[in-house]
Amino acid sequence: MATVHRFTATNNIYEWEGIKSKKYGGNEFVGVVKQVLIGREDGAPNFVIRYFCIEPGGHSRLESHPHDHGVVILHGKAKVQLNDEILELEPLDVVYVGGNDLHQFSSIGEDALGFLCVIPPIE
Repeated sequence: MATVHRFTATNNIYEWEGIKSKKYGGNEFVGVVKQVLIGREDGAPNFVIRYFCIEPGGHSRLESHPHDHGVVILHGKAKVQLNDEILELEPLDVVYVGGNDLHQFSSIGEDALGFLCVIPPIE
């Protein structure tokens, strides 16, 4: 079943029609909001596309797990830890996080960090 979610950003708030934003994670996450853009509810059996927004100074959890990720930075600046390496990334930079790689995304600078994340259908 084909699905379209139209992009409706206003005033630097990234949103898509029909997609709810949810605060993401527990205490290990600071200032993170998630939207599932394509997933099981859309009939996608092989992948999930998620959008994350991390407020300035916020971060995801430092974690590792068996599934891999493909990440595209859309806006803001990121500090990304990949195993023992720490990198700074900007819009349109792309990251591959392999299965069981230790990783964390942090928002640096004055603007929120926003990125798309593609994973297998584990959610």
